Amino acid sequence: MRTGIATVCLAGTLREKMQACAVAGFDGIEIFEQDLVTSPLSPEDVRKLAADLGLNLDLYQPFRDFDSVPEDLLAANLRRADAKFRLMSRLGMDTMLLCSNVGTATIDDDELRAAQLSRLADLAGDHGVRVAYEALAWGMYVNDYEHAHRLVGMVDHPNLGTCLDSFHILSRDWDTAPIEAFDPEKIFFVQVADAPKLSMDVLSWSRHYRVFPGEGQFELAKFMGHVVRAGYTGPVSLEVFNDVFRQADVERTAVDAMRSLIWLEEQSAAWLEANPANAAGGMTSGAAGPVSGARRRYPMELATLPRVAEPAGFNFAEVRAGDTAGLETLLGQLGFAFNGRHRTKDVQLWTMGHARVIINEEPAAIGTATAAAGTGQPAPAAPAISALGFDVDSPVIAAARAQQLKAPAVPRKSQANEEVFQGFAAPDSTEIFLCQGSPDGTAAWTREFGDGLDVAAADPAEHPAAVIDHVNLAQPWQHFDEAVLFYTSALALEPQPFAEVASPTGLVRSQVMLTQDRGVRLVLNLAPLIQQEGTAGTGHRPGYQEHIAFAVEDLVATARSARDRGLDFLQIPANYYEDLDARFALDPEFLATLRELNLLYDRDADGEFLHFYTATVGSVFFEMVERRGAYDGYGAPNAPVRHAVQYDHLHQLTRTS
Repeated sequence: MRTGIATVCLAGTLREKMQACAVAGFDGIEIFEQDLVTSPLSPEDVRKLAADLGLNLDLYQPFRDFDSVPEDLLAANLRRADAKFRLMSRLGMDTMLLCSNVGTATIDDDELRAAQLSRLADLAGDHGVRVAYEALAWGMYVNDYEHAHRLVGMVDHPNLGTCLDSFHILSRDWDTAPIEAFDPEKIFFVQVADAPKLSMDVLSWSRHYRVFPGEGQFELAKFMGHVVRAGYTGPVSLEVFNDVFRQADVERTAVDAMRSLIWLEEQSAAWLEANPANAAGGMTSGAAGPVSGARRRYPMELATLPRVAEPAGFNFAEVRAGDTAGLETLLGQLGFAFNGRHRTKDVQLWTMGHARVIINEEPAAIGTATAAAGTGQPAPAAPAISALGFDVDSPVIAAARAQQLKAPAVPRKSQANEEVFQGFAAPDSTEIFLCQGSPDGTAAWTREFGDGLDVAAADPAEHPAAVIDHVNLAQPWQHFDEAVLFYTSALALEPQPFAEVASPTGLVRSQVMLTQDRGVRLVLNLAPLIQQEGTAGTGHRPGYQEHIAFAVEDLVATARSARDRGLDFLQIPANYYEDLDARFALDPEFLATLRELNLLYDRDADGEFLHFYTATVGSVFFEMVERRGAYDGYGAPNAPVRHAVQYDHLHQLTRTS
């Protein structure tokens, strides 16, 4: 599949955008007119730069408001088009995007439109240029891609074809199956964009909220499957208007964009395999069974990635810190057992049941212990989540997949007889390590610590059963969508509909990513920055707070034991319990227990959820949870309480520092 991207997707100057596209590995680019108009580069300079970078110049765009106009305006439009065709000749480009008229159209007549498009096609032919006609979703008279294609057929000119843009088609819920019947020679260009499902006018939706494939909710694999079946062989190019992307680092955004096309290519191949078609292009099955999409060959070859199963569960979570005293105290109060230090590295292991926490004291440049590795950054003064380990069937294959998706590898320094783990970095710099899971939940690498005891197999009376239930990672605002795609494509986690939770500093956007069996639950939060003015020396780093949640079988007993060990619970206000009683009419004795232990509670039709939070150390806090019945949530109604209490606690620290 030939890959492309419109320069409008990226921040920076035209030169910077082109260089970033080359670094990311794109085959070609679309030149957005404004990028050229505002550039000091001449068209000849752009042409040479593209050649030097190995980039094709695939499309010049956009040419607007041409058709459905009176004759005097048409004449002016043709003069304008002639100037653009001459410019394209200097650029060495042969295809221009023509959008259906949204601003100056006054005559709703297909015969007139076809005649006007024919005159434009004749002019384009004189310059050796092709025109790709696109139906904008908000077009005055032409807003349906099938309508645009019919007009192209009426004109029947070799220099006029259609452009299929996934946003303009899927935002209007148009059926994409008719694409398969299109003459592939008349499909001049294909643009793709994803988007979240929003209730707003389609123009604003398009201009501000498009995202790269895999970061939204459109059925892009199905759309591309129909395009492939039609016989299209040209570029598949990203056209994404997004305010965040146009403010973010240009090279990083370009890599994210390329990752999205790699993911889309794989998903499209999988859709074709799962939805076979007969020789005529329709769905088929019968006595001989369905025709395998994997055996059917199309003019566009779709590359696939190494196939991997979703992770079976968390293997460990790592917290990196320069000062570990607070972490050690907190874990001990929760009931975690100290499992010793690594035999060659300055790293500790703490365990409760199958829940493992690594405390990493090493500077990252030296290399971390067991499953973790460094990024070359100095160890933070205060604790922060630095790495996650996942149990997978084949770590080597899973790591190869991630690397093909442009995830940067994370090196790890290992000595003889030490477990070798495959690792790569997530967009938020969290290090991801792939571990070979075992049926009984034990981990061989724990033998590298202390006397080699894996507390998962120890006396359950002394060490309660526990697992990592979920991990909550804060995401920088400019990389939130990138993180969703990363965890979807590299770890096969499924994104759930996002939610928004109120906090004292604004709404917190929360995106749950999980496996089908809920063995892995990862929560990505896009939160307002917690104000840090005056907090120097308080142990808090500027930025967000994150947490690791552990599931136990009896939360009340766990909370009582933790209290007896001196745990500093997050203090829940009395007003919360009055509201809880009003909502659920809880047994008075049970409510008193919740109040006594600072426990939070939620209930739905499937079950109940009990949880409590610790105080924050650095940027990290812990949560203990108990799921009863089939409860599948995270206590979302309680999140505003937690945010408010943490905010108040932080500002108390600020006032006393």
